Amino acid sequence: MEFWNATLGSGFILVGILDGSGFPELLCATITALYTLSLISNGLLLLVITMDARLHVPMYFLLGQLSLMDLLLTSVITPKAIMNYLLKDNTISFEGCALQMFLELAIGGAEDLLLAFMAYDRYVAICHPLNYTILMRPIVCWLMVATSWILAVKIALVLTITTMNYSFCKSREIRHLFCEIPPLLELACADTSSYELVVYLVGVLMLVLPLTAIFFSYAWILFTVFHMPSNEGRKKALVTCSSHMTVVGMYYGALIVIYVLPSSYHNPKQDNILSVFYTIVSPALNPLIYSLRNKKVTEALRRVLGNICCHHNIKRVPILHFQT
Repeated sequence: MEFWNATLGSGFILVGILDGSGFPELLCATITALYTLSLISNGLLLLVITMDARLHVPMYFLLGQLSLMDLLLTSVITPKAIMNYLLKDNTISFEGCALQMFLELAIGGAEDLLLAFMAYDRYVAICHPLNYTILMRPIVCWLMVATSWILAVKIALVLTITTMNYSFCKSREIRHLFCEIPPLLELACADTSSYELVVYLVGVLMLVLPLTAIFFSYAWILFTVFHMPSNEGRKKALVTCSSHMTVVGMYYGALIVIYVLPSSYHNPKQDNILSVFYTIVSPALNPLIYSLRNKKVTEALRRVLGNICCHHNIKRVPILHFQT
């Protein structure tokens, strides 16, 4: 093992899932296909929500923000991983590692909080429909998005600066798909147990608390749904909520294992697989989960694509104006 000391201007070697795979070419092609799917599906969903006035309501506004976050998150990780494999160069500079870590933490943290706000939106829509236009008015929606970003960016900045201030002398190799806190701390020269506790507490704050809020929101939603007199209304509510719960399960499950479970339960191979799941697989599947089971989205997609194909002039309505 090569012993060294990481400083500003030096770098690391990312040893990710592609390097330890028995079929790296097939895995690289799969990851490339998933990234392409993510770009297309999230891009189309953003386009449809922006251009179709019928979708200018809080639920789809928040869904559009989720698509934007998914698009950014996978773009921070996937192109670098693919190019590393194709160019046979797994190095990443100290500065590049810090930037990648900050962006992943900021975007991922914002998505954690946004998913909780999306659950609250469904709770208000189903359990308090008469007050929905008041409780979910445009300014409230923008405050939800701003809170998600501001809180996540502040926490990401503190964690990134603290992590990168450690001296790394055990090895240059980060046994992970990208620069993330747990695998980097394994390379630190100093004792990191106190800081690992801080990371654990932040994980509880950013993951467990929002997930608990989501759980109670949907528990109350299910209670309300099963007391609905209309079968059609019950079915519509269950379809919408099941899509959101599927996304929540995929995203939070992997993150909780990495950031909340004790380090004794971790191994590089498992963490690599989980990181692929929430940074590559989940962003590619989220738009499909939401749109394929949602008639409003599929109908809006047909209208927008039809208008584009026919070269019609589409009058764009600002996303700020929600329908009441």
